[in-house]
Amino acid sequence: MPQPHGKPPQQQPQLPVSKEQVIQAIRDGGMNLVQTAEKLGPHLQRGNLTTSQIRNVYGMVKRMEMREFNPHEFVLLKPKLAYAAKRARAKGAEELKEVLSWAIDEVGTDPDKFQRFVDFFEAILAYHVAAGGK
Repeated sequence: MPQPHGKPPQQQPQLPVSKEQVIQAIRDGGMNLVQTAEKLGPHLQRGNLTTSQIRNVYGMVKRMEMREFNPHEFVLLKPKLAYAAKRARAKGAEELKEVLSWAIDEVGTDPDKFQRFVDFFEAILAYHVAAGGK
């Protein structure tokens, strides 16, 4: 909506994927997962999310992957993401928190979906770096 005097408010670009697309990517894996991550990586990079901010959380996920899947430990990733997003003060960090929270909810207690979550996160990181993420 234009303001009476001055510039119209800037539109914040919305996430390029929906919650349903993220859920489906975790369910399907494969090409769907890659295509969803391909849309997210560059978008998050433009949202000033740094690679080190992603790697902090990604490192936790990789350590979980090395041990036996523990749904309790995994769901605790959600508050850690919320804390990391608040500290980062970057739109991209908040969006990554939102996307990964949807994915965490979809994983639930399913170890196969957890593996697809790890793959999804790794693909997002790769596309973020490919888009120039630093």
